[in-house]
Amino acid sequence: MPARLRPTAPIAADAILVGDPGRALMLAQELLEQPKMSNHARGLWGYTGVTATGDELTIQATGMGGPSAAVVVADLAELGVRRAIRVGTCASLGDLELGDLLIVAEANGQRPERDLTETLTAVLPGAHRGPVVSLDTLYRPERDMPSVLAEGADMQTAGLLASAAEHGVAAAAVLIVFEKSGAGQLPDEELAEAAKRTGSTVATLFSTSG
Repeated sequence: MPARLRPTAPIAADAILVGDPGRALMLAQELLEQPKMSNHARGLWGYTGVTATGDELTIQATGMGGPSAAVVVADLAELGVRRAIRVGTCASLGDLELGDLLIVAEANGQRPERDLTETLTAVLPGAHRGPVVSLDTLYRPERDMPSVLAEGADMQTAGLLASAAEHGVAAAAVLIVFEKSGAGQLPDEELAEAAKRTGSTVATLFSTSG
């Protein structure tokens, strides 16, 4: 039995990881046929089901911050997950605009699995690809901008990638730009639609590259 998750349904070998439990539910309803809740413990909602192509997929919330993501990935590895892609959000640190997609090339020195990232890049031709800084506190442009060399800032990709590498999970990440200094935040409805589109693409990636 893993230390934190308490599975109530089988876990698939492929997983989409999101921070927000509500987004996990939304993607499960969007992507899975008759999804079953596979975890409720600690408010980290997870769902497992079959996609339209007949492939098993788990969609799991990781909570907020690197430590939460790291322990969830460790438990998922123990439960049989072998590939995972984070569909998350970030703040722009440069030229990226609200709604843009950023495929993570590295985060705080942690690199995603190469083949999975190359495949992700191929199926998202309009996405940018570059480094991300994962912060332990909320991003503040007046404080963080001068000190980092990255295209985006989030709070968990580095911890997620480090844990995945440690536990033998091939992992990658694609982030939706939801915040930019001077431009505000992406409206909730647009963020939800971007997450659905990106999640659908990732689900197709898993089904065609297994």
